[in-house]
Amino acid sequence: MASQLAFKSRIASTESLAKIFNAQEMIASSHIAKARKVALDAKPYSDAISDAVQALVAHTHITHPIFKGEPGNPRVAVLALTSDRGMAGAYTSSIIRETEGLLARLDGEGKQPVLYVYGRRGVTYYKYRSRQIADTWEGDTDKPGAEVAEKISKALLEAYMKPADQGGVSELYIVFTEFVNMVVQKVRVLRMLPVELVETEQQSENETAPLYSFEPSTEEVLDAVLPKYIQSRIHECLLTSAASETACRQNAMHTATDNARNLIADLTRKLNSSRQASITQELTEIIGSAEALNKKEE
Repeated sequence: MASQLAFKSRIASTESLAKIFNAQEMIASSHIAKARKVALDAKPYSDAISDAVQALVAHTHITHPIFKGEPGNPRVAVLALTSDRGMAGAYTSSIIRETEGLLARLDGEGKQPVLYVYGRRGVTYYKYRSRQIADTWEGDTDKPGAEVAEKISKALLEAYMKPADQGGVSELYIVFTEFVNMVVQKVRVLRMLPVELVETEQQSENETAPLYSFEPSTEEVLDAVLPKYIQSRIHECLLTSAASETACRQNAMHTATDNARNLIADLTRKLNSSRQASITQELTEIIGSAEALNKKEE
């Protein structure tokens, strides 16, 4: 009897969990389409401003610190994009694992990694282990807005433009999750700063090179465009990470719901077996008692 009560209790608690998992899956399913659309809609702007920066530099002879880090500065910024909430499978743990690998590689190269973390789960992980963090941001990792991208890009760009003796960094890496499709999400490491120039293809003899006129000056135009470039790239990483987080949460909750239902079915079978065993035992005892009474009467 006690075992049957235990089975019933476990079945009831598992059914409650299955309802929670199913609700989380339905919520993620309703959000994923919008998250994918927002990420895709942001890409054309990011690509356009990247092309503008490339064109700006390719057709001028200007040099800017954004294209070449401070020589001799070993400090390197690493930004990890994690999640605010759990129940997303291995989303945050995959980011942390890749970040730890990157930090180890940079340290092995004689560089000094400076850690920046976005997302409450990542912040909690590193603070619990007493790891030094230069700056953190939390809130709305599943729906990141332009405001948080602006805050992050401003802080990182300021750190990059500072000289080494003031705590500046010479490189910036971002660890994020790229959304490929509903099943595949890839953790990537992007070296964002210094900006790498893409070599343009050589023009044919009959092709006329484009002419650009920059007002008020090339330097001022570059100073105005570069912060927007960094912000757009970071915002793009935030949006594709948000879509990946939602997809991971939907997949994780779908798997958890299936596992809970399988566990309920298994517990129900065990409960029925326990009932059958109990009934069989009771029948055996009744038959045995009846036979004993018959023998006494004889």
